[in-house]
Amino acid sequence: MFKLITTGYFYADGGAMFGATPKVTWSRSYPVNERNLCVLAMHAGVVRTDDGHVIIVDPGVGQDQLKDTPAIYYQFYDTVDICEALRQAGTDPEDVTDVIFTHLHFDHCGAAVRKNADGIPEPVFPNAIHWVSRAQYECERNPHPLEAYSFLPVNTGILEKAGLLRLVEAATEPFDSLRIQLYDGHTLGQIAAFVKAAGSAAKDEVSTVIFPGDIIPLASHIVPERISAYDLHPALSYNGKVEILEKASSTGGTLVYFHDAYTPCSTVKKNGSSYQLRIKN
Repeated sequence: MFKLITTGYFYADGGAMFGATPKVTWSRSYPVNERNLCVLAMHAGVVRTDDGHVIIVDPGVGQDQLKDTPAIYYQFYDTVDICEALRQAGTDPEDVTDVIFTHLHFDHCGAAVRKNADGIPEPVFPNAIHWVSRAQYECERNPHPLEAYSFLPVNTGILEKAGLLRLVEAATEPFDSLRIQLYDGHTLGQIAAFVKAAGSAAKDEVSTVIFPGDIIPLASHIVPERISAYDLHPALSYNGKVEILEKASSTGGTLVYFHDAYTPCSTVKKNGSSYQLRIKN
């Protein structure tokens, strides 16, 4: 089983999302308002696997930090309580076995921690291992000035204190249904998660769901040259994006675009040196 839960929306500058790419090209594929702001979503991935795991990828910003800097800058709206959304989908937060943070920017991981009735922050998924790369963990602890405001270390601190944080040193397959690979373009040590949903044959790559995080944040970013200005290392972003697109196009895996408010997921087809969306109805 594979499901996306849209946990909310916010605004980001179009120029920031597409970097050096001229607006006349990218604005044809992603809408922008009169203030040059794009609506971005947060799509949390929920996957049940044949080997007994319930995996959540990037649970979103959460509720507790929306009035704090830097969240107030992005004007979050229509945010959803992921616990309630999970219960409506037939899954309790206690059932979750694994949470994957593609990276530790607050809009991807804040929902993993919330305040209890006494106002004390605690893990939302108390029985889950929370996966993040060691490189990204170190970035959060000693951030580059260009991304310092993207981190809220209190979240991982609470998970670490609870013994729920697992640091990934290199590409790995921690269990049969999950493959983790690391990329350094958007931020150091960003995870791309390849998850095999329940019901797939052991070697059936078609049912693999690929979560590239902010390596490919929007469907419009399948054009390799469209690199976000938020990316610390654009050339590495390009290389990592092409590698993931090659894997997706050759295997038929479903790509999840975490921030795309209009096209949350698709497969892709290679056409010469470019890639095309193949939207599933």
